[in-house]
Amino acid sequence: MACSEEPGGSYIEKEPEPVEVDYPGSNGINFIFKKGMEGYSCYRIPALLRINEDVFLAFAEARKNGCSDTGDIDLVVKRSEDGGATWSDNITVWDDAGNTCGNPAPIYDKETGEVVLLSTWNHGDDDIGPINAGTSIDTRRVYVMKSADQGKSWSEPKEITSDVKKSNWRWYATGPGSGIQIQNGEFDGRLVVGCDFIDDSKRGYSHVIYSDDHGTTWNLGGISPEDQTNESEVAELSNGNLMLNMRNSNSNEKRRKIAVSSDGGLTFEYLGVDNALIDPIVQASLHRYSFEGDGSENILLFSNPADINDRKNMTIRISYDDGETWSEKLLLHSGFAAYSDLENYKDGRVAILYETGETTTDRYAGISFETVALEDFE
Repeated sequence: MACSEEPGGSYIEKEPEPVEVDYPGSNGINFIFKKGMEGYSCYRIPALLRINEDVFLAFAEARKNGCSDTGDIDLVVKRSEDGGATWSDNITVWDDAGNTCGNPAPIYDKETGEVVLLSTWNHGDDDIGPINAGTSIDTRRVYVMKSADQGKSWSEPKEITSDVKKSNWRWYATGPGSGIQIQNGEFDGRLVVGCDFIDDSKRGYSHVIYSDDHGTTWNLGGISPEDQTNESEVAELSNGNLMLNMRNSNSNEKRRKIAVSSDGGLTFEYLGVDNALIDPIVQASLHRYSFEGDGSENILLFSNPADINDRKNMTIRISYDDGETWSEKLLLHSGFAAYSDLENYKDGRVAILYETGETTTDRYAGISFETVALEDFE
């Protein structure tokens, strides 16, 4: 959720102040969620999932009464069966009256054909401040849902909080953005999702949770050794290691933090700050596009607002060496942009779902779906 740093390395609910930027208008923006659509005041926190060449699922938090991170928030999904050319109306995944259901983190399990969706819940009258202070009505809870029909219908939310959240943790978030299924090596088939928490000393950390039984049960995985990290995404590297790319709460750095696991996500080694990945302190997406072999290249993708001062300049980058360097990039949208999630597309293209707006006063106007050709990166 949209957060900013507070003393002690934690983060609090706060939208960035508007700044004057030369926005290009609606060119290149393809809103599939937009303010006021289907009875919701605001849509935020996108996650994108590809089922096959034609079927895509676009998840979002549907916020009833404004763009605030708290209050009556439902978890919804739209389906496309034609590669994103057209989209369904909202399908409600989870609506718990006036409470907050969000932070979608979906995975497509290629072995079972099911969609596994991680999410978090809190009481609608609570926000991050009281939750971290231990004075809230309830706390952040973690749930899993499944769909066996490519997102058309969903199981009832099953709580897994006690399996993945320690007793001294207060705030907790899954994703947001897609998790992965490991494709190679000893841990082939494992489902892994990047998460974050704030403990009772107000220190924030990224971590992962994982499942070895197709999302039925979940376990707490490795925690970043470095604090002042939070929202994260994980990707598989060509040697079988996992890379955790983390939002950096240190306002003096404005770069992404990186950790790597060589044991399937059970432990992580902190590698430091990636100076190539400038960031205004916001969520970002890390995505494995292809592994080398069968005519494919070793391609890792990263997307975020590439600016140190403001949420603007949505940029996608390519690495051909597992994130050691980011040799090519494409500026998708020079105006306001915030959270994003990447997916493969057909014909040498990549798909992205991202938050954007058309004016300085309507920054979170909606969530756009677009595709770009890898050959256009420079």
